[in-house]
Parts: sequence; structure tokens; C-alpha cells
Amino acid sequence: MVKINLALQGGGAHGAFTWGVLDRLLEDDEIEIAAISGTSAGALNGAALKSGLIHGGREGARENLDWLWSQLGAGETTTPQWMHPWLPNPGIVSKAVEYSLPYIWGETMGRMMSPYAWGPAYRNPLEKIVDRFDFDTICAEDGPRFYVGATQVREGKIRVFTGKRITTKAILASACLPTLFQAVELEDPETGVIEAFWDGGYTGNPPLFPFFDSALPDDIIVVNINPMFRSQVPVTPPEIQNRINEISFNSSLLRELRAIEFVQRLLKQGSLQAGSMKDVRVHMIADDDLMNDLSVATKTLPVPSVLAQLKKAGRRAAGSFIDAHKKDLGKAQTADLRAMFG
Repeated sequence: MVKINLALQGGGAHGAFTWGVLDRLLEDDEIEIAAISGTSAGALNGAALKSGLIHGGREGARENLDWLWSQLGAGETTTPQWMHPWLPNPGIVSKAVEYSLPYIWGETMGRMMSPYAWGPAYRNPLEKIVDRFDFDTICAEDGPRFYVGATQVREGKIRVFTGKRITTKAILASACLPTLFQAVELEDPETGVIEAFWDGGYTGNPPLFPFFDSALPDDIIVVNINPMFRSQVPVTPPEIQNRINEISFNSSLLRELRAIEFVQRLLKQGSLQAGSMKDVRVHMIADDDLMNDLSVATKTLPVPSVLAQLKKAGRRAAGSFIDAHKKDLGKAQTADLRAMFG
């Protein structure tokens, strides 16, 4: 049995890719999840994962993740399994949605109107789903440790919620894109003062530093949703805005990975005494080719057929990782951080 930490990125409805990754990892009885860090969609996936593990073990977790994504639009009745091979390419669907008149109109109005313009009629659409989570299990000391990242608006700094501090509001805060949702107000875990919070992706997508605890395993598997590299320079307004968001949401992760690589070099050179800092091993599961085909449209507007294909792609990526690198877990890092920053 090898123990791992899971770092789950945010990326809107593209978090269905992480759903597939988790679904496949849970099938492997030799991999045990010791801790989870999640932001935005990663926080929703992490909450469903932990709660399901405590309720019903691995199968319970898979069922809970299926329930979550059925609520988010991936109903099996909409996309039966037998139809999957004949579904349109998700990139084609994503582009079709992006250039549809209703989506263009909605995007235009979204840039012109503040979410505060709704007044008392406003309600976060995710609230009715998150309210149904079992927080007794999500906040329990049993099972994997769970960390949720959000951005404190006034200071612009990361805040990590864990234990009893993980509530409906904490998860909504982690997934609060300020152009779509009103800031979520709740108690700051560091100061105890009521503060406004935005999406955690701006400051930690997801936060890795909680995994530096000596009691946790050294292996971190990052499930990456936002592509690090795009072969084409964006030229249309939606493409430009999407790439801006990808870069900003990856920057916090890259900053922490750069710090990890720096510590690894110092330990290897003997500049730091062995054991003085944690020497973590980083692994990544991603499908940048698929994510390059998708647009911002299917991040903000869940399309059942695309969600189903993202789950399938996540399972495939996790299966490939297990086949190629399971033997390395607990022994060697498989992510080339030096090349990533070169």
C-alpha cells in the first residue's frame, strides 16, 4: 500500500476530468489517499471524495462523485454509455457553444453587469448542491485530511479552511468567480474576522503547502485542469480572456512547484541538511491536448456530453499514469519540474 496526497485544481465544469481521475484511482486498492487539497471545482470533488470514503469506502466515494456531477449536469439519462463513442468531439461542442448567440449574449451581459445588480433576488446556484453535502463526514478527523483554498479579498492572500471550518460557505468561497458570483462572507480562519472571499484559484490552485506536514506522505499527485501550454496564440476576445484566466490560475501552482524544486536542489547539493525541510515528490495527471481543444464556454456552462467525455478522459489519463508510474510512488518523482520552468 502506498500513501499519496491529492492536489485538485479548479477549472469550472472541466473539473469533470478530475471526477474521472478520482474514479480510476479509487479502483486501485494499493493506493491510499492520505490528504486532499482542493480549490473551486477541486474543493467540490474533494468534499464528495472524502465524505464518500467515510460513508462507504472506495465504492461510496465513487457513488458520491457520480451524485455530485449528476447534480452539476452530467446525468446518465442524458448521455447513456452506449452513446459515448458517437458523441461529437468535445472541442467541437465547446466551440459551438462559445459561438452560439445565447452564450455570446450571456457573456456580454455578464461583463456589463455586476453580480450585485441582482439585489435580494441573488442566490449562488451552487448553494443548493453544496448544502446537501454531509459536513459531519467532510469535517471528520477520520479519513483523509481535507484542505479547501479561498482568496481573502481585502488582503489578496490565500486562506486554507480545514476541519470544522469547512462549511457550505467555505466551499462556495473557494469556487467564487467574482464576475459571476457575489463574494462569500465568512469568518477568516486566521483572524476570526468576517471577511469577503473569492475563488481560491487566484492564490492557490490548489494550495500545496499543507502537504508539507511531516505526518503526511511525501508523494503529491497534482490533477491539472488548466493547460500549462497552448500551441496557438489566442486572438478572439473569448480566447484571450480564457488564456488570461488559465495563466493566472496556474501561476499560484507554478510558484509553489518552483519553491519545491528549489528545495529539492538545495537538499541534493547538500546546502540544506537532510530532514530540515520536507523533500516531497511531485506527480501530475493531465490531458493538455484535450484541454487545448476546449474553450471557456464549457467551463462555465456544463454540457452533459462534454462532462461525460471529460470523465472518460480523466479515467484514461489516470489509468495511463498508474500503468507508467505506480511503481514510482513512494520512491521517485515523475514530474520534471526543472523542464517545466526551463
